[in-house]
Amino acid sequence: MAGVWIVTDSACDLSDELAARSRIVVVPLTIRFGDEELLDRRDVTPAEFWRRCKASASLPETAAPPPGAFRTAFEHCVSEGADAVVCLTLSAGVSATYHSALAGAEALGSTVPVEVIDTRSATMGQGLICIDAAELAATGAPLDAVVARARELIGRTRVLGIVDTLDHLQRGGRIGGAAALVGSLLSIKPVIEVRDGVVEQESRQRTRTRALDYLIAKVRADAPLERLAICDGAATDIESVVARLHDVELVHELVVTDLGPVVGTHSGPGAIAICYQLPTRP
Repeated sequence: MAGVWIVTDSACDLSDELAARSRIVVVPLTIRFGDEELLDRRDVTPAEFWRRCKASASLPETAAPPPGAFRTAFEHCVSEGADAVVCLTLSAGVSATYHSALAGAEALGSTVPVEVIDTRSATMGQGLICIDAAELAATGAPLDAVVARARELIGRTRVLGIVDTLDHLQRGGRIGGAAALVGSLLSIKPVIEVRDGVVEQESRQRTRTRALDYLIAKVRADAPLERLAICDGAATDIESVVARLHDVELVHELVVTDLGPVVGTHSGPGAIAICYQLPTRP
């Protein structure tokens, strides 16, 4: 099928159904449990990942896809008739995935134009940008229009979340040890944010209930929204969060999906991510 194709990586947390519906090709990151290496969502599902996490004494690790995996994905798009490819990756501030995609595009040569874009985001913040770009591409929009749209959306995409502890983020090198120690000593439930492509502590709340109240109020204050996604990291209270946000005014339908192994490795069980796109302001 001719036109612009969208490629991304599995940190986007798009379900197989969402990716297929939007004709998005997803390149898997690697999840390592000790010496065992698994391809995200091919060898291990989110549900299996969370079961293993809860049973494991040590944290898993993640690794970016090799350049060859991206080249293979680009070649697949070409074989299906793509005129051009836009590759939207996990933030370069937290992963080598963006640079791997650049190397894969370079290895492809001049077969078709490939534009690699760092979304400066993660989980469904990245995923929502992919969906929007794919929907625009499906209208027959040219490469430059799809690229412009994706770049413009980066500044309007927000990723917020709660974690039960900062330990996983600290051990994975995504947040400073001092912040994790303070949070642990004070039994704080942190609200985190992907800001300028890196993970930051957005605020600190004394209980999980207060953290969720704060997060939901923040989302509602930004409404109406273009898109909204809620990501479940094996959280027991996810249904309550969905119920409290189901009536937020949106242009597109609410998406509820699993927080996958890539982000889940660094958040730990019990995490919830809320990702949304602000509308264009006049």
